[in-house]
Amino acid sequence: MNFDLTPEQDQLRDAVRTLGRKYGHSYFVEKAKAGEHTTELWHEAGRLGYLGVNIPTEYGGGGGGITELAIVCEELAAAGCPLLLLVVSPAIAATVINKHGTDEQRKRHLPGLADGSRKIVFAITEPEAGSNFHRLGTVARRDDDDWLLSGRKCYISGVDEAQHVLVVARTEDSATGKLRPALFIVPTDAPGLECSKLDMEILSPENQFLLYLDDVRLPADALVGESLDAGLPALFSGLNPERITVAAMGAGTGRYAIERASGYTATRKVWGGRSIGSHQGVAHPLAHAAVQVELARLMIYRAASLYDAGRDLEAGVSGNMAKYAAGEAAALAVDTAVQVLGGAGMTTEYGVATLLGAVRAGRIAPVSREMILNFVAQHVLGQDKSY
Repeated sequence: MNFDLTPEQDQLRDAVRTLGRKYGHSYFVEKAKAGEHTTELWHEAGRLGYLGVNIPTEYGGGGGGITELAIVCEELAAAGCPLLLLVVSPAIAATVINKHGTDEQRKRHLPGLADGSRKIVFAITEPEAGSNFHRLGTVARRDDDDWLLSGRKCYISGVDEAQHVLVVARTEDSATGKLRPALFIVPTDAPGLECSKLDMEILSPENQFLLYLDDVRLPADALVGESLDAGLPALFSGLNPERITVAAMGAGTGRYAIERASGYTATRKVWGGRSIGSHQGVAHPLAHAAVQVELARLMIYRAASLYDAGRDLEAGVSGNMAKYAAGEAAALAVDTAVQVLGGAGMTTEYGVATLLGAVRAGRIAPVSREMILNFVAQHVLGQDKSY
């Protein structure tokens, strides 16, 4: 059993860390407060090949897997720049298109996803159904050779930055009359597609949107895959990478918060000549948070290695556990950092309270901690389904 990264993965981690620190958390905060995007960082990461590490080399990517993409997500977050669109564009969209798209869809979209010139965001969540694809209200129906999509989506990240959105809809099975999921690559400027920005109490350069699809007409080749049979496998293929990369981003954020707090507490002196970090009331909470983050990291890279080995069922369990653990650890780390810094912890200058909203959201999205506990209870502990 080897817990070490390969030399190539170590080099990737060091290189991404260097890039992240070049920009830093102050850049992230400035962009978010100005209502701007982290465009410069995104394009430089794309130019250096970090956005496409999980995309095959024939399409301009690095030929690696989700392990490599998790490294990118974690290290940028550890530098104070957690980029949510790494999850939806390279992790979800690129994986779905690479694994289940047609040859033409791969040639059309993957090179741009690899170099960062193209972003494809992901739309599954709905106001009524949440992310329960069994009850989605967005429906696609045939109109001669075209498709017509109608429905609503919510909490869709980065629509204003993307050229396309990967929409999960339901189609009617002509044989049974039952609805089944299908994925469509929809241009964000398609007639009939409208979006409305959601006001969120989260400091982030990436925005959230409501989407309205009113008979959005799409050509036949907008459907992901050669047929409707690709829908369900394509949907599931994006969920494990989503959970793993979200968890990696959370672990990186936790590392960033602990590093900031530890640097402060090791040098801050208010009671004689001893640093406040020498007191167990300060040191122990930080140490506890560091343990939790490190435990989450172990599960993240276990999940990523299982996924990259093609062991999807095991990766599903580990990916959910990793997402749960990292969500809890990141929230604990940021809250602890704020606490040990005292009043300084609430200032923008010290750069930890600026992450409170993001790590709180990490316990909710893309799947809540309660739904993960349901999953573990059912699939690991053998309990009856409770919902």
